[in-house]
Amino acid sequence: TGAISSLQRQMEIQESKLRIIRSEKEMLQKQVREREVQLQAVSDKFCSLTEEQKQEEMMVMMEEENRNLQQVVMEQESQLAEQSKLISELQETISQLRAEAVTTRLHLLEQKQAQKEIQSQAEALQHKELQTRVALERTSTKFERFRSKIIQATFSMEGIQDPQGELTDDKVLEAMQKIFNERTELQQMLRNKGSR
Repeated sequence: TGAISSLQRQMEIQESKLRIIRSEKEMLQKQVREREVQLQAVSDKFCSLTEEQKQEEMMVMMEEENRNLQQVVMEQESQLAEQSKLISELQETISQLRAEAVTTRLHLLEQKQAQKEIQSQAEALQHKELQTRVALERTSTKFERFRSKIIQATFSMEGIQDPQGELTDDKVLEAMQKIFNERTELQQMLRNKGSR
């Protein structure tokens, strides 16, 4: 936004310069027309004179005036040419500034779009994280219930001593292995008796 504002200010400055130069150009053109009118007026005066002396004086005066007017016209035409060149350069600069402003706006739109996409992805990830946490809590709760049932079933068996201190998973496995071994031995004994 700052870049666009800066470009717009530069465009306004260049357009203001362009208006001033165009105004000066119009004024110079007006002066040239006025000089041409003056020259025509002097020429008309000369045509109306009949006396030879006045004609000679008028001829000298007209030639001098004509030289002066030609010099002024040449200077003003040179200034007009310079100003026309400057106007072209200013118009080109304004076109470049407008193109830069359009490009900057496009970049801003692209950045906003990318930011929206990133925000959408972040929200989706947050939602997924929340779902995962909920599922993890449910699984943890089920696991704890299952573990409690195993512990309860294991240590309620006859011949299994109640756990001392903190009950770890290794202790639970050890108690279950003991029950399994005892049942296996019992089954083996019963099979042996049955065969006899």
